[in-house]
Amino acid sequence: IASSHMYSARVWIPDAEEVWKSAELTKDYKSGDVSLQLMLEDGKNIEHKLDPKTRNLPYLRNPDILVGENDLTALSYLHEPAVLHNLKVRFIDSKLIYTYCGIVLVAINPYETLPIYGTDIINAYSGQNMGDMDPHIFAVAEEAYKQMARDERNQSIIVSGESGAGKTVSAKYAMRYFATVSGSASEANVEEKVLASNPIMEAIGNAKTTRNDNSSRFGKYIEIGFDNRYRIIGANMRTYLLEKSRVVFQADEERNYHIFYQLCASAHLPEFKALKLSNANDFLYTRQGRSPVIDGVDDTKELCTTRNAFSLLGINESYQMGLFQVLAAILHLGNVEIKDRDADSSVIPPNNRHLMAFCELVGVTYQDMSQWLCHRKLKTATETYIKPLPRLQATNARDALSKHIYAKLFNWIVEHVNKALVTNVKQHSFIGVLDIYGFLASFEQFCINYANEKLQQQFNMHVFKLEQEEYMKEQIPWTLIDFYDNQPCINLIEAKMGVLDLLDEECRMPKGSDDSWAQKLYNTHLKTCSLFEKPRMSNRAFIIQHFADKVEYQCEGFLEKNKDTVNEEQINVMKASKFDLLVELFQDEEKATSPTGHVQGTGGRTRLSIKPDKSRDTSSKEHKKTVGCQFRNSLQMLMDTLNATTPHYVRCIKPNDFKLAFSFDPKRAVQQLRACGVLETIRISAAGFPSRWTYQEFFSRYRVLMKQKDVLADKKLTCKNVLEKLVQDQDKYQFGKTKIFFRAGQVAYLEKLRADKLRAACIRIQKTIRCWLARKKYLRKRSAAITIQRFTRGYQARCLAKFLRRTQAATIIQKYQRMYVERKRYKQKQAAALAMQTILRAYMARQKYQALLREHKAVIIQKHVRGWLARCWYKRCLEAIVYLQCCIRRMRAKRELKKLKIEARSVEHFKKLNKGMENKIMQLQRKIDEQSKENRLVNERLVSLESSYTVESERMRGELSRLRGVEEDAKNKANQVSSLLEELERLKKELSATQQEKKTIEDWAQSYRDEMEKMVAELKDQNGLLKKEKDDLNRLIQEQSQQMTEKMTRAIAEETQQLETDLNEERSRYQNLLSEHLRLEEKYDDLKEEMALSSNVSKPGHRRTDSTHSSNESEYTYNSEYAELEDGTRGREVRKLILRIDTSLTLKLQKRVTELEQDKQLLRNELENREEQLQRASYINVFLFQARGAELEYESLKRQELESENKKLKHNLEEMRKSLLGNAATGAGAPGSPAYKVLLEQLSASCEELEVRKEEVLILRSQLVSQKEAMHHKVETALDILYDVSKLKDDEVKQAYVGLKDTNRYFLQPLLFLTSIMMLISVSFSLTSLRLLEHQLQTQRRTYDNEVESLRSELQNVKEENNRQQQLLAQNLQLPPEARIEASLQHEITRLTNENLELMADDPTASREARVVILRRMVDLMEQLEKQDRTIRKLKKQLKVYSKRIGEMGAGQTEGQTSPGQMVDEPIHPVNIPRREKDFQGMLEYKKEDEMKLVKNLILELKPRGVAVNLIPGLPAYILFMCLRHADYVNDDQKVRTLLTSTINSIKKILKKRGDDFETVSFWLANTCRFLHCLKQYSGDEQFMKHNTSRQNEHCLSNFDLAEYRQVISDLAIQIYQQLIKCMENILQPMIVSGMLEHETIQGVSGVKPTGLRKRTSSIADEGTYTLDSILRQLSAFHSTMCQHGTDPELIKQVVKQQFYIIGAVTLNNLLLRKDMCSWSKGMQIRYNVSQLEEWLRDKGLMTCGAKETLEPLIQAAQLLQVKKKTDEDAEAICSMCHALTTAQIVKVLNLYTPVNEFEERVSVAFIRTIQTRLRDRCESPQLLMDTKMIYPVTFPFNPSCLALETIQIPSSLNLGFLTRV
Repeated sequence: IASSHMYSARVWIPDAEEVWKSAELTKDYKSGDVSLQLMLEDGKNIEHKLDPKTRNLPYLRNPDILVGENDLTALSYLHEPAVLHNLKVRFIDSKLIYTYCGIVLVAINPYETLPIYGTDIINAYSGQNMGDMDPHIFAVAEEAYKQMARDERNQSIIVSGESGAGKTVSAKYAMRYFATVSGSASEANVEEKVLASNPIMEAIGNAKTTRNDNSSRFGKYIEIGFDNRYRIIGANMRTYLLEKSRVVFQADEERNYHIFYQLCASAHLPEFKALKLSNANDFLYTRQGRSPVIDGVDDTKELCTTRNAFSLLGINESYQMGLFQVLAAILHLGNVEIKDRDADSSVIPPNNRHLMAFCELVGVTYQDMSQWLCHRKLKTATETYIKPLPRLQATNARDALSKHIYAKLFNWIVEHVNKALVTNVKQHSFIGVLDIYGFLASFEQFCINYANEKLQQQFNMHVFKLEQEEYMKEQIPWTLIDFYDNQPCINLIEAKMGVLDLLDEECRMPKGSDDSWAQKLYNTHLKTCSLFEKPRMSNRAFIIQHFADKVEYQCEGFLEKNKDTVNEEQINVMKASKFDLLVELFQDEEKATSPTGHVQGTGGRTRLSIKPDKSRDTSSKEHKKTVGCQFRNSLQMLMDTLNATTPHYVRCIKPNDFKLAFSFDPKRAVQQLRACGVLETIRISAAGFPSRWTYQEFFSRYRVLMKQKDVLADKKLTCKNVLEKLVQDQDKYQFGKTKIFFRAGQVAYLEKLRADKLRAACIRIQKTIRCWLARKKYLRKRSAAITIQRFTRGYQARCLAKFLRRTQAATIIQKYQRMYVERKRYKQKQAAALAMQTILRAYMARQKYQALLREHKAVIIQKHVRGWLARCWYKRCLEAIVYLQCCIRRMRAKRELKKLKIEARSVEHFKKLNKGMENKIMQLQRKIDEQSKENRLVNERLVSLESSYTVESERMRGELSRLRGVEEDAKNKANQVSSLLEELERLKKELSATQQEKKTIEDWAQSYRDEMEKMVAELKDQNGLLKKEKDDLNRLIQEQSQQMTEKMTRAIAEETQQLETDLNEERSRYQNLLSEHLRLEEKYDDLKEEMALSSNVSKPGHRRTDSTHSSNESEYTYNSEYAELEDGTRGREVRKLILRIDTSLTLKLQKRVTELEQDKQLLRNELENREEQLQRASYINVFLFQARGAELEYESLKRQELESENKKLKHNLEEMRKSLLGNAATGAGAPGSPAYKVLLEQLSASCEELEVRKEEVLILRSQLVSQKEAMHHKVETALDILYDVSKLKDDEVKQAYVGLKDTNRYFLQPLLFLTSIMMLISVSFSLTSLRLLEHQLQTQRRTYDNEVESLRSELQNVKEENNRQQQLLAQNLQLPPEARIEASLQHEITRLTNENLELMADDPTASREARVVILRRMVDLMEQLEKQDRTIRKLKKQLKVYSKRIGEMGAGQTEGQTSPGQMVDEPIHPVNIPRREKDFQGMLEYKKEDEMKLVKNLILELKPRGVAVNLIPGLPAYILFMCLRHADYVNDDQKVRTLLTSTINSIKKILKKRGDDFETVSFWLANTCRFLHCLKQYSGDEQFMKHNTSRQNEHCLSNFDLAEYRQVISDLAIQIYQQLIKCMENILQPMIVSGMLEHETIQGVSGVKPTGLRKRTSSIADEGTYTLDSILRQLSAFHSTMCQHGTDPELIKQVVKQQFYIIGAVTLNNLLLRKDMCSWSKGMQIRYNVSQLEEWLRDKGLMTCGAKETLEPLIQAAQLLQVKKKTDEDAEAICSMCHALTTAQIVKVLNLYTPVNEFEERVSVAFIRTIQTRLRDRCESPQLLMDTKMIYPVTFPFNPSCLALETIQIPSSLNLGFLTRV
C-alpha cells in the first residue's frame, strides 16, 4: 500500500463532520515521511500528519468506475470509508436504497414511499438469481424461497437495525413476496391471512417514537409454513419482550400504542358509545408525549383496517368489542386520581367517574377495586395484614396493573392470530422472518443488546463458514482469519454469576434494590472482566463493551422490570370479573375458546366455561420466573431455530434522525454500520481474497493488457501467464478451479493498468486522427488559397480596365455637365433678376395705392367724427336751455301761489265763495245722484275694463320683454358693427398678407407637384412591391390551406387511430374474457374428470354456493356446508361422518348433482323440441289471443311454486334446528360445539342464498316476458312474409314449402347461451345440505322416470299427428295456391279449438297447465319464425340462381333477373332445390358411426409434422368442411351439429393435451382459421363470394346458416392464438435477457466489471448460453413453422408483432432493474441487437406488421444511455427523443447509469432534476415496468382459398378410407 501512495493518488482521511473526506496526494510519499501533502476536493491544500506510533497510511480510494456498485464486496479496496461512500452515492445520487454486502442486504430507510414494491416488480424478481438483478428485499426473499425448494432446508430472514431504520417494513415486504409468488395450497386464502396479521400487530405493538412514526415495540419471529409443493399453508408468530412501560409513560414527541389513538379517534361511532371514550388528550396514558396525531395518518381509517383484519382472521365482532372494551378500561384506569390521606396512605375520592367506568367495562366491583388500588396484603407465617400504600406506591401499582392487563391482552391476540394462521395440512418446510428491534429504556435495551450479541455471533460464524466453504470449493489454501469473537461479552451477560444471574439473585432477596445489585456487579466483574466498566461519576450505572460500541446502563428500574410484579389481590379481583374475556385473559393454564365460534344471546357476549386452578403452587412457581430468565430461554429457542435454518441477513440503516427524505448523515450511518456487523463482514472478506473473477470474465475484461502472442486456446492458461507478468507478488492472487482470487487492492491496480493502456491507445488514436485532420485541413486551405488568388487577380485586372473606361467617359460627361450647369446657372440668375424687378415694382405700386387709400379713409373718418362732436355740443346746449326755462317758470309759479293763499284768508273772499252756495248744493246733490248712477255704470265698465286691461297688460308685458330683447339685440348688433368694422380692417390686412403668400404658395405648389410626381413614381414602385407581397400572401394562404388540409387529414388520421385503439381495447377485453372462459372450461373439465373417476364412490356431498355468494360472504374463510337428517340416531352418525368428509369430495358430488340436473333438463328440452318441430306458423293467430292470459297464469304458477318450495325448505331447516337442539346431549352436535355452530352458520347462509336466488329467478322471469313481448313484432313480420309467399306461383310455392318443411325442425335446437343460463339457474337452486341433496336426487329420479313415460306417450301422439299433418299437406298441395294457406290455418284452428274444449271439459287445471305449455311452445315458435324468415330469403335467392341457371342451360327463355317475389309469366319446370346428387362435387360422405373415427384420425392422432411437410396446408380443415358440405347437402341437421361439436371439442382436447408444443398449436391455429374461412367463403353471403369462381359459388352451403357456429369457431381461434402466444413466450423467455442484454454481440465493446460475491450470469457466450443468434434462430423456426402450416400472412404479422413486444418489454424491464446494464457500451449493444432484429424483419418481409414500433421504448432507452447528459440542451433533446418512455423509466435509467470505463461520466443529480421538471406536465401512468403479459387483440381477416374442393385428394396415410367422395 505504501508504494501505491504516489503523486495524484486519492485517499480517505478522517474528518470530524463527514467522518471521512476525500483528498489527493500532491507530493509522492517516501518511506519515513511523517506527513502527507494533500489537496481536498474543494481545492484546499493541507498537511496530514501520520500516526507516529503505527505510521499507518490513509485508506486508498477506489476507481470511479467501481463507485456505486451493487455489491460492496466488488470494491477493490474494502474498508469503512469505501463502504460509506458507496452507500452514500447509491442513496443520494441514484436513489437506490438497497445494496449487497456479501451475504447481507443493506437497506437504507428513504423516509419516502417508493414505487418499487408492486406486483410487477415481484413478478420481475420471481425466478431470478440473486445476483442477476439489482439489490432488493424481493431478491433476498426469492433466494430464501429458492433455497428452501432446492435444498429442502428451512430458511430464515433476519432483519435488524435501529428504531426507525425500516425493519418492520422490510419484514412486511418479504412476507408479501412469499404470499404473492407461492399462492395458497387451499381455498382459505392463507397468504392473505398472513398479510392481514400485519395491521393487527402494528396496531397493538407499534407506536410513534422520536425516531420512527411506526416503530415496533416488540420483537417477532414469523414462521411461514409451506407444503411439499411450496405453497403457503399457514404461519406462526413468536413475540419477544413487549415494551410494557410505554402503556403508562411516553417521552416527549412520542405516542402510546396506535390502538389507543385509533379508539379515541373513533369514539363518535355508535358501537363505541358504551366505552365512554373521548379525545386522546383527555387520558393520561395518551397525552404524556404531547403528540397525539401523526401527520398523514387517519386513525379512524386505521381502526377500520384493524377491524377488517380481525374479521379476516376469524375474530368475530363480539370478541373485537371485548378487546376494545379492555383497552378502553386501561385508559380509564390511567385517569383514576389517587390522593394522599396522610404520609403513609392514600385514597381514591368517592364516585370517581373514571374508576366507575373502569369497573363497569371490566365487570368488577367499585369497592374492591378502590380498596386494592390503595392497599396491599402482607402475609406472614401466622397472620395476614392489610397495609395502606402511599400515593406514589399506589400510582405505581395502578400503572403495573395497566401494563399487566395490556400484556395479557397482547399475548391473547398473538395466540389467536396464530390459531387463525394454523391449518391442518402437514407443514413440509418454513421460512422465518425475524424482526429484531431496538429500545430506548435501559432494561429493555440491555435485553435487546444481549440478543444482538447472540445474533452477531451467529452471523460471524455463518460468514466465516461461507468463506471457508468457498475457499475449499475452489481448492485455495486456507489460512485462519482472525475475526472478532464476542463470546466473552455473552459470557459476561448469561454465564453463572453474570449480569442476568446476579439480577435474578437480587430479585429473590427480600430487600433487594438496584443499588445493592450495582455493588454486586462492581464487586464481581469490575476487576475480573475487561468488558465491564464503572462510570466515574455514578454508583448506579455500569458500562459493557459490546461488539458495536460501549453502552452505559442505568441500574434504576432493572429489578422492578425484571420482577414484573403485580398486586396479587388486584389480579384476584380481575379473575373474579363478570367479563368473560377478561377472565380468559387471566387464566394462563386454560386454552381460550375459539373467537370464531357462534355467539348466542342478544347481548352479544357468551359466558365461557372456566376451569379452576389445579394447583396454586404451580402457578406461583411460574409466576416467580423473571423477565430476564424468560427472555434468555426464548432467545435460546430462537437461536436453536436459526441455527437449524439457512439464514439471510437484512441490515436496516437509518440515514438521519430527522426523518428527512433521502438525506444522509455520515455519522449516524457509520455508527449503525459498525453496530450491525456490516463492517465486520467487510473486514473478514478483506482479510482473505475479496475480489473473485471467473477465468472467462477476467479474459474479457483485461484482454487489452494481453498481446496477441499471449492469447492461447486455453483461457485459464492464458490468464495465468498474463497475471504472472502483470503482478509480480504471487501472494496477491490465487488460482482456483473456476475463479481467480485477488487480495484487496489488486483489482484497482489492474483497472489502473487497463485504464493506462486504454489511455495510451486513445492518445495514439487521437494523435493519428488529429494529424490526418490537420493535413487534410491544410491541403483544403492551400487549394482554397490558390483558387482565391486566381479569382482575385482576374477580378483586379477587370476592375482596372473598367476604371480606365469610366475615367474617359467621366471626362466627356464632365465637359457637357459643366456647360449645362453654367448655362442653367445664368438662366436662373436672369430669371431671378427679372422676377425681383417685377416683384419690387409691384410692391412700390401697392405701397403707393395703400397710402392713397389710407388718406381717403382718414378724411371720411374725420368727417364723421366732426359731425358727431357738433351734435353732441348741440344736445348739451339744448338741455341747458330747457333746464334754465324750467327753473325760471318754477320761481314764477311759487310767487303766484303765495298771492292766492293770502287772498283766501280774507272775509270778503269767504263771502264771495258762499254766495249762491245753496243753489250750488242742490245742483251738486242732483249732480251727485247722476254721478252715482254713472259711477255704477262706470264701475261695471271698469270691471270689464280691468279684466281686459289685465289681459292687455299681460300682452304688453310680453311685448315689452320682446322689445327689450330686441333692444338688447340692437345694442349687441351695434357692438357687433364696431367689431365687424375692426374685423374688416383685419381681414383686409390679412388679404394683403394672403395675396403676398399666394405667390409663395404657388411656388411651393410647383415644388410640391414635382415631389408628388416623384412620390407617385415611388408609390407605383411600392404598388409593385405590394402586388408581389400579395402574390406571396396568396401563395402563403394556399400553403396554409394545404397545411390545414394536411392538419385535418392528420386529425382525421389521429381520430381514426383513436377509434382503432378503442376497437383494439374492446377486442382485447373480449379476448381476455374468452381466455378466462377457457380457463374456467379447463377447470370444469378437470373437475368433471375427477368426478368421473369418483362417480362409483357412493358418498354424500354438497354443492358449492354461487360464486358471487362465495366472494361476498366467504371470501377469506372456507367451511364445508353440513346438514343433518331428521332422524336423530341417523343424524348423529351423519354428523360423525361429516367431520371426516373431504372438501374436494363434497365439491365433486355437488358437480355431479349439477350435471344430472343439466342432463335431465337437456333431455326434457330435446323431447319438447321434437314435439314442437311439426308445428306450423298457422298456430300463431290462435296463440296471440291467449298469450297475455297464459303469461299471467304462468307467472302466478311459477311464483306459487317458488313460494311453496321456499316454505318447504324453511320448514325443513326449522325441523333440522329443532333436531339439533333436541340432541344437545350428544358430543359432536351439542350446542356450543364448533361443529354445531358451523352447521347453523351454513344453514343460515343457505336460507339467505335461497332468498337471493328467488329474487334472481323473478328478475330473469321478468326479462323473459319482456323478450316475449319484443318477439310479438317479429311474429307479425313473419306473417307478412307468409303473405308474400302466398303470392308466389304454384311451382314456386311447392319448391319453397318443401324446402321450408325440411328445414323447420332443424332451427329449434337449444342455444348454447340459453343452456348456460339454465345451468346457472340450476346451480343456484342446488341445496347445500346432504339430506336435501339425497332427497332431491331420489325425487328427481322418480320424477324423471314419470316424465320419460309421459314423454314417450306424447311422442307417440306426436308421430300420429305428424302422419295426419303429412296427409293434410298432400291434400293442400292439390288445392289452388290461394286456398292452401287458408285451408291449413282453418284446419289448425279447428284442431286447437277442439283440444281446448276437451281440456276444459275434462279438467280446468289441466287446461291451465296446457296453456302454460302452449305459451312455452309459442316462445320457441317465435324463435323458429325468425330462422324461417332467413330460410325463406335464402330459398328466394336459390330460386333466383336456379332460374338463371335454367336459362343458361337452354331450358327456356327467362324474363330477365326475376326476383323470388315476382310472378313469372312462363312456367318453370319444378326443380328439386336441396338435392343435386349427380351434379355436386367436392364433398365427402361418411356414416354416422364413423364420425368418432373421423375425429380421432384427423384430429386427435394426427401428427402435424407429417401433414405440414407432405400435404397441402390446411388439409384437415378442407376435409372437415367437405364432410360438413355433404351433411348440408343431405339436409341432416343432427349430423351437422354433431360434426361441428365433435370437431371443436377435439381441437380443445388436443390443445389441452399438447398445448405446450408450438408446432401442434400453430398447426391447429392455421387449420381452425382455414375452416373458419371456408365457412365464410361457402356461406352464400355476397360479401364473402366476391373472389369465388363460378364453380366455388356452386359449392356454397344450401340448407344451413352456420353464422352462430362461425362465431364459436372464431372464439376458438382466439383461444388457440392466445395459447400460441403463451407457448412462444415460454420458449423465448429464457433467451431474451441473455441474448439481448448479457451476451456481447460486439466483442470487446463492454468489458465485464467486478461483480463481488454474488456473481451475475456471464456475458460471454459459453456452451448452453443463449445469444442473439439463438433468438433469431428461434424466431425463424416459429416463422417457418407457421408458413409450412399455411397460417394466414396477416395472422403471422400479428404473431410476430406480439413476439417483438415480448422481447422489447422483457429486455426493458430487466434493463430498468439492473444497474450494471445501464452504460454507454450496453446501449450500443442493445441498438446493434435491435438492428439485427429489424434486419430479420426485412428479410422476412414483415417491416409493415408493426413489430418495429413495439421495440421503440427499448430503442429510446438505448439512445438515452448513449446521448450526452450534461446541459439543458441535452435535457431538452432527451425529453423530445424519449416520447415512448414514461417519466419514471427515464429517471430510473438516468439514476442507474453507470460508467464502465474512466472516460465516461456519471449523470449529475441536478441534470436528473431538470429532466423531472421538464417532464412534470406529462400525463402518463406512473408504472415503471412494462406489462409483459399484455396480448394485442387478434383479428382474422377473411382470406378466401383459390383451391377447388373437387381437386383435393385424401392421402392414404390419414387412414380415412371410410370417406367417400361425392
